[in-house]
Amino acid sequence: MQARRPTEARETGNLRALALRTHVYILTLCLVSTSCSVQTPSTGTGQVDGAPAVSPAVLRQLRNLPNPRVVPLPVGQRGNSPTYTVWGKSYQVMPSAQGYVEEGGASWYGTKFHGRQTSSGERFDMFALTAAHKSLPIPVFARVTNLANGRSTIVRVNDRGPFHGDRIIDLSYAAAVKLGFARQGTTRVRVEALTESEPQQYLFAGSFDTVSAGRRAQTEVVEATGVSATLVRYTDTEKLQLRIGPVESDTKLEQLRALVTVLGLGLPEIRLLHGQQ
Repeated sequence: MQARRPTEARETGNLRALALRTHVYILTLCLVSTSCSVQTPSTGTGQVDGAPAVSPAVLRQLRNLPNPRVVPLPVGQRGNSPTYTVWGKSYQVMPSAQGYVEEGGASWYGTKFHGRQTSSGERFDMFALTAAHKSLPIPVFARVTNLANGRSTIVRVNDRGPFHGDRIIDLSYAAAVKLGFARQGTTRVRVEALTESEPQQYLFAGSFDTVSAGRRAQTEVVEATGVSATLVRYTDTEKLQLRIGPVESDTKLEQLRALVTVLGLGLPEIRLLHGQQ
């Protein structure tokens, strides 16, 4: 955690909803308490950065945020000057993020900068999985792994910084929560740029001779799991099967696999697909 001017953010409907539920939770606490000293998240007017006051439910949601889907991103028109200067020190922006891997210190930023404009021109959203980097072209996706506990997340790098010490990346509050270092403020991480679409995990289950049989199984799977299921045809036969997913995490994948098996569709096969193959 550090006090510095950020430069990027992405606003998404789901995460803005998290912020709204946080404010409702805080207001409820104040109404039932005779003396409420909890402060709501700042919109950037304060001088001290910090974490928002959030409920345990919101923290659980942040810890389980799904990774954004990785797709190639064009270099933005803002924030990508070949060289730039901050506090008298010059920095160079890499012409390409291809092959970038680095280990070093990570920090995070939150309430002080929430809602402020970033280098890319977007508004910083501390509840989104974003990050700031001194030299990667922006925007770009990156996988960040906390070397202290092995947790990892994918973030969208679209900001400049950090400009303190030997830190190599500054993460949003949400990313810090997901990586498990929001309380201590800093940790050591590995950062890997992701410049190509990553394969997504799907389950393939069942074997159906008719469309009607496949549709019945499709309805059962969707109602039981809440996960999208598509009826597809085997590449080498006339039989049909269900493609279920994509599934974001390995934990959810195993849970879903067990549930589909209980539904009588056999043990599903796990496949990695690019896009909608």
